[in-house]
Amino acid sequence: MSADAQLSTLRRGVVGTYPEDGLREALGLARPLRVKLGIDPTAPDIHLGHTVVLTKMRQFQDLGHQAVLIIGDFTALIGDPSGRSATRPPLTEDEVETNARTYQEQVFKILDRERTEVHRNAAWLRSLRMEDVIRLAGRVTVARMLEREDFKNRYQQGVPIGMHELLYPLMQGFDSVAIRADIELGGTDQTFNLLVGRDLQRDAGQGGQVAMVLPLLEGTDGTNKMSKSLGNHIGITEPPEEMYGKIMSLSDALMLRYYELLSLVPESRQAAVRENRLHPMEAKKALAAELVERFHGAEAAVRAARFFEERFQKRTPHEPTRVQVRTSADDLWICQLLKEIGFAASTSEARRLVAQGAVRVDGQPVDVSFRFRRGVNSLLEVGRRRVATVTFEGE
Repeated sequence: MSADAQLSTLRRGVVGTYPEDGLREALGLARPLRVKLGIDPTAPDIHLGHTVVLTKMRQFQDLGHQAVLIIGDFTALIGDPSGRSATRPPLTEDEVETNARTYQEQVFKILDRERTEVHRNAAWLRSLRMEDVIRLAGRVTVARMLEREDFKNRYQQGVPIGMHELLYPLMQGFDSVAIRADIELGGTDQTFNLLVGRDLQRDAGQGGQVAMVLPLLEGTDGTNKMSKSLGNHIGITEPPEEMYGKIMSLSDALMLRYYELLSLVPESRQAAVRENRLHPMEAKKALAAELVERFHGAEAAVRAARFFEERFQKRTPHEPTRVQVRTSADDLWICQLLKEIGFAASTSEARRLVAQGAVRVDGQPVDVSFRFRRGVNSLLEVGRRRVATVTFEGE
């Protein structure tokens, strides 16, 4: 494909490129470009918000370019301050490692495994000496750091900013030097970090990457950026019925935004949705089916649609799933039980569900200390879509 044709495809859905003509110049090199995306494994699962940039990276792959995925196992220990109103709580190395493994498994639901380099940035960041860090820190002034909207707001409001947070953009930028990126992708909250990477590359004698900035996807609350920590996310490994139901619960206005950023249907179909030529309920069903099929397959999408219709439109009673848990214990911690029967991907996700009041046992909400007792408790519900009768098997 010609550079102009590629440019038309790659600019679609992009907020901006820095420098403005940088992408055209890079495509004019007539060689596969090294396209970088960094993801810090700060939570167990990838959600639909992550897929906006991952889908753009897949477009580059389909045009013959090289995807370079950075799993930020070192930078996750610092915590990206971008868009944050307070310092992130620190993660342990074990938590980061567990999350990194699931990220690497899930990312290939979108990317082509054969055309993706995967690196962990601890490979080069952990070996930096103090004098290397000092040299890096000398490349950016405090005044420039405080130009960032998030840092500026926190400073003006008297909210503490850790010194380690000021190092984060430098660490992310050094990743670009280490892998010699031509392009780096990121959300609008990453613009500053991407440009720091460009500056560090030029200081190192490299050409300087092009920063491609994509919009952020709002979560199901319609207000905040999609985030597991805010509980407004839709994970790509969530059960099909759960994913379908969450999409059906979106407001009509938010549905249009999801079509814009997530749907791969032809532009004519998207125009019909925008112009209200398709009934909002039918448009939402089509979007839910498309996304469930992408991550779970066509059969799962059909089952999820049927489940939604029977449970919420026809209002037919839902028969609880019967689940047997093999254990000799007389009781199980509610978060462990939710994970074991597949109602939560991890105990940390289960904690959030309990904290949100979404978990009920025998019709009553429970707290995070609850233990499900053999022969005493039976019905377990998470929200309106996951219901099971649970029995313990084994002495």
